Amino acid sequence: MTGEDGLPDGPLTLEGTCPSCGAPVGAGDSFCESCGTELTPPMVSTAPPGYLAECPVCSVDPEVPPSVITAEGYCESCGRKVPSGRDHSELDLGLLAGVTDRGLRHTRNEDAMALAAADAPGGPVAIAVVCDGVSTSPRPDDASLAAAPGRGEQRPHRSLRGDDLAEASLAAVYSAHQALAGISSPGQAPSATYISAVIGSDAVTVCWLGDSRAYWLSTGPDTARLSTDDSLAEEMIARSAMSEAEALASPQAHVITRWLGADLADPEPHVIRFEPPGPGVVLVCSDGLWNYRPEAAGLAELALPGALTDALGAAAELVKFALDAGGMDNITVVLAPFPLAPFPEELPHTKTVPVRRQATLPRRTPP
Repeated sequence: MTGEDGLPDGPLTLEGTCPSCGAPVGAGDSFCESCGTELTPPMVSTAPPGYLAECPVCSVDPEVPPSVITAEGYCESCGRKVPSGRDHSELDLGLLAGVTDRGLRHTRNEDAMALAAADAPGGPVAIAVVCDGVSTSPRPDDASLAAAPGRGEQRPHRSLRGDDLAEASLAAVYSAHQALAGISSPGQAPSATYISAVIGSDAVTVCWLGDSRAYWLSTGPDTARLSTDDSLAEEMIARSAMSEAEALASPQAHVITRWLGADLADPEPHVIRFEPPGPGVVLVCSDGLWNYRPEAAGLAELALPGALTDALGAAAELVKFALDAGGMDNITVVLAPFPLAPFPEELPHTKTVPVRRQATLPRRTPP
């Protein structure tokens, strides 16, 4: 199956050779055994093929020629950062699905997500990565996209090859850290939070820095948050200086203490292994969702039972919940039902929809 951009939307059906080294490979292989090239690259929430950015202010008057948009995404006429086409994206790989949306108050989506799935030696494996650009850093939208492994990059997640999941998750974080260093310059350090969940046949491995979260959702009493925030609020709660409600309401609630970026020499990620006691759903999300419902039990009430059979639909409902609650931040939601379903022969769809929810702007007087 091929997407609108001409690139595969599912496992590559190869003609017997690796595109990098030419070694023989099978049609269902996830990696080339000779050189390690990823044959089932992740899907990432980028702009749709052929999308042309335009300034929402300078394009109000149809009689005025379109403004030139720089490579960095700024309007040359008014200097504003313009929407990038990542406003709303939906990714569905069958084993897991995700939705990201820029919300109601931001002019751009500074979140990014990447999803991958493969039929590994030990059975199906699904990977979700959610990155949230740090708004106080330069180019936070570029930072989140750089931290999320993208299609065509030689940054394979070794989890798909059956490697140790904790080591593979840490290696992926350090690769993301190097990618952010690559887009930095003196005095300019784009930064992002990072969280990944690798779902295997018997366990979930979570690796993170920052305040994006992973949850285990079920209909039983075992529903729980799997990650802890790297934030001042979390530190105050741990010291019993404040209750959770007081900490989240404080001005320092979202001041993070760990992140990815060239201004942080050693990222020091966390990594844990969780063995689900039964059927349920792994939720990975940015703070644009959990700001409005931080408790695991509350999120389980919203997501279940629908997420057990329709991950994409349930993710869309959670995004809608956050929008209806105010949509103050970018929102990203990824859901993976556990245990994983058999690896599909053909993956479902990928959809990226630029949306606009900005207030009506006054007409500009032509020069």
